[in-house]
Amino acid sequence: MPPPILERLSALGDETRSRILALLERSEFTVTELATVLQASQPTVSRHLKTLAAEGWVEARADGRNRHYRMTPSLDEPARALWSIVRAEIGESGIYAADAERARPVLEQRRLRSAEFFASEAGRWDETRARLFGSAAGMTAMLGLVHADWVVADLGVGTGSLAEALAPFAARVIGVDRSAEMLAAAEHRLNRYHNVELRRGDLEELPVADGEVDLAVLGLVLHYVVDPPAVLAEANRVLRPGGRLLLVDMRRHDRGTAYEEMGHVWPGFEDERVEAWLDDAGFDAVRVVPLPPDPEAQGPLLFLASAVKR
Repeated sequence: MPPPILERLSALGDETRSRILALLERSEFTVTELATVLQASQPTVSRHLKTLAAEGWVEARADGRNRHYRMTPSLDEPARALWSIVRAEIGESGIYAADAERARPVLEQRRLRSAEFFASEAGRWDETRARLFGSAAGMTAMLGLVHADWVVADLGVGTGSLAEALAPFAARVIGVDRSAEMLAAAEHRLNRYHNVELRRGDLEELPVADGEVDLAVLGLVLHYVVDPPAVLAEANRVLRPGGRLLLVDMRRHDRGTAYEEMGHVWPGFEDERVEAWLDDAGFDAVRVVPLPPDPEAQGPLLFLASAVKR
């Protein structure tokens, strides 16, 4: 019987399967979405997914009648090393670049669902967030980490509740959000703070200069973005060397379509996936710690991740 690593190598020997993995590394896709991106039939895509799943490369979650596939977050070290070699070899050109381009409109539909939710929810977002996640969503414990001379970026500032808590502790707070409605609510809330600046932009392309901030915070934001690795890489870019990242988000859950209707793109995250993403994005000293349940919260359990820019 061949060693497991050889079986996994065999699974990667087909170009369609490597194309599928290159897509699933960055986001979840259904069979229908993958067939559209790859310009292949659904039976063909399903067959390749079955092979990849049998060798431990991908896994699926059920959501109503759909199944969302993604790269397995808990790949062992030999498999991760093998994929790193393959990924470096195939690069970002040729058919893989074409796949990425065709994937953009598919992913954009998810971004639009999220944007529509926030546009309609801005007026009652604080109430909704507190109902789901309780007081842990405010991350008040982290305020003791903020130095008086720091510039802090609140990435996904929303209605400004966290920026409001940070403002008295930091030299400057930069709040970024792509929703005009959320920024309007934040502006109303934060207009008495002269050290808070609000900027409109996508988290994948932050309107922040290289090395401009000392601390970047992503508070219950990552599950709304299509491409978390890109967001984490951008957070790394805007941090000074040795700057810190704090990330609070949902632990992996299976609560179904109700959260997709709220614009959620990801059903939470496993520790291993977050750790791997942070490492790939250029962070060291990565820690992922589960937060204790809040008895008032009705939503999924949360975790806190911290890391330092290497």
